[in-house]
Amino acid sequence: MLRARVVGNVWATRRLTEVPNGAFLEVETDGGSRLVAFDPLGSGIGEQVLIATGSVAASWFPGPPPPIDALVIGSIDESAAPTGPTAPTPTEKKE
Repeated sequence: MLRARVVGNVWATRRLTEVPNGAFLEVETDGGSRLVAFDPLGSGIGEQVLIATGSVAASWFPGPPPPIDALVIGSIDESAAPTGPTAPTPTEKKE
């Protein structure tokens, strides 16, 4: 799964009949790479999203899998790193 930001729309006036209703979006991952993802959720430019890739993305659809290898599966409302005490690592001793 990838974390990404929507940076643009990709317009396809003609597409395969196997591709369901939804939009194609250009997204930029946290690593800086860009890809086109299929979006059934209606995400907008600037929105932070979660992307599933590969066969997992295509298998989400019912019936024969469409030719989609990147799928927006969620919209990130908020993200924060955990704070406070953490579990000890295997080399640390519990007291």
